[in-house]
Amino acid sequence: MFPDHTPESAPPAARPTMAATAKKFGHVPAAVARMATSPELLNGFLKLNAIFEATTLPALEREVVIMTVATRNGCHVCVAMHTASLEGLSAAPELVTALRAQVPLPSARLEALRRFASTVMDTTGDVPPASLAAFVEAGFTPRNALEVVLGIGTYTVSTYANRLIQAPLDEAFAAHAWDPETVGASR
Repeated sequence: MFPDHTPESAPPAARPTMAATAKKFGHVPAAVARMATSPELLNGFLKLNAIFEATTLPALEREVVIMTVATRNGCHVCVAMHTASLEGLSAAPELVTALRAQVPLPSARLEALRRFASTVMDTTGDVPPASLAAFVEAGFTPRNALEVVLGIGTYTVSTYANRLIQAPLDEAFAAHAWDPETVGASR
């Protein structure tokens, strides 16, 4: 139902994005090839992602938010890709393992971030004052709280789309394969 488009076969509005993605990665990832069925979704996700990357949250903290969303939503593609991103950031192996397993993180600050992101998702944004206070007490700001919401929204788009299109895992990320069934992720 969702074909693996090429830059030539994709709807015209998706072609520039696909070409740019191929130039950046050396190939068109399978998820991008299938998301190209809707140029609006593909372009919208990539624009949101660029905005999220421009937030005041450092790269490692953004990755904690992304992995929290990806594991919760059972997106094997996002977990594998962002495991590679974490390794590229020289994240501690214990941190990566904990994120993938959906268990408390070894860093108190990053655990506060993970808990806050989970609480935002669990409460659909109706975060109890004590949870917001704990987040701020961990050194985060009200601006960061809203940036977490942006990250959740951005990666909800990605994880839902990847699951809907049944995006296969690219060979480049096979070493980071993840099975949500083995960690009790909701599907």
